[in-house]
Amino acid sequence: MNYEPYRPRRFSILPEVVKNLLILNGIMFFATYVLQKRGVDLNDILGLHYFEADKFRPYQFITYMFMHGSLGHIFFNMFALWMFGSAIENTWGPKRFLTFYILTGLGAAIAHYLIVYFEMHPAIAVMDQFLANPTTGHLGAMLQSESFRNLTSPDIVSQLGALSDAHGSDQGQAIPVAVDFISQLRTQLLNAPVVIGASGAIFGLLLAYGMTFPNNVIYIYFALPIKAKYFVILYGLLEFFTGIAQASGDNVAHFAHLGGLVTGLIIILYWRNRHKWRKF
Repeated sequence: MNYEPYRPRRFSILPEVVKNLLILNGIMFFATYVLQKRGVDLNDILGLHYFEADKFRPYQFITYMFMHGSLGHIFFNMFALWMFGSAIENTWGPKRFLTFYILTGLGAAIAHYLIVYFEMHPAIAVMDQFLANPTTGHLGAMLQSESFRNLTSPDIVSQLGALSDAHGSDQGQAIPVAVDFISQLRTQLLNAPVVIGASGAIFGLLLAYGMTFPNNVIYIYFALPIKAKYFVILYGLLEFFTGIAQASGDNVAHFAHLGGLVTGLIIILYWRNRHKWRKF
């Protein structure tokens, strides 16, 4: 893409793209709340599902960025969008800013589901092997598979083991029941991962802010001053180690955040090397 150097006419505290993104996110959050009262889960429809799931739709790569799960979730994302995005849009211009925002959101989604793929694929492959050739041998191999045990709960493994033991030698009854159970379990597992939120794109903006205004001071919790370049590095490292740790009950897509940050870095370095702007 070719961009002419942007010369802002004046600094705007709420530039056009940021303003419209804030409005759109607010509308979608309100719609989610209203429709939920009527039994419609908009996050499930517009959130980004795993690409092998039957609930996956290509448009979810865009719509997921405008969905949020709680008031706190949308507040902090929108505050960061305004705080960092306004400065970036005023400097880059609306076209480059919007391009960057969308691309980093896409990069975040791809990074997250690459991690999910490597986590889920071995177990799904074992399940597919059993479903393609449902024998007692494949059932036993699936139950003994470490990848299957890691992806599912001990209760599920116990249920399948008890099912086989209960029918004893009469596997003619056990196998059809196991096939039905595994088919439903496979569908549930593939549909379970769903990403919502603008956080991936926000991390891209944070990276852009740190590279564009590296010595600007950010106040953590409005009290602790730190230069933007150091804040980006520390926050990125925190996300990386938190993602590796995978604490129990942590439902934050840390690698989506890192994906947005890394995608932003790649885009900025590409634009810089192509001399498509004059100032960072």
